[in-house]
Amino acid sequence: MTLMEKFLNGINNKIETDLNEVLHEDYKFISHQNNNTSNKSEIIKLCMGNSFTNYNHRIIYENDEIGIDHAFITYLSGDTSEACLSVHVIKNGKIISTETGATSISNEVIKGL
Repeated sequence: MTLMEKFLNGINNKIETDLNEVLHEDYKFISHQNNNTSNKSEIIKLCMGNSFTNYNHRIIYENDEIGIDHAFITYLSGDTSEACLSVHVIKNGKIISTETGATSISNEVIKGL
């Protein structure tokens, strides 16, 4: 299993050990939507909860320096869905940072997946 496969497996199946293994101790998640930065423990806690669900989560590209994935996401609130592209910088075999770009989409699009 590649680093990105293990990362997505950890997110989609809520496997905390997978996320702990693939995320660097200095990991940062950068949100441009609200200009916040989250650390490793905050992101793992978010992923273990049920505030969002991914659909058609797939790896676009991966090498030793970068990983790119795409997913459709619905949120527990039910009022928004997004198409989300994520870029992960890899350092020493672990993901050290993530930045995302998301586009709001109709919930009807998600229902068709």
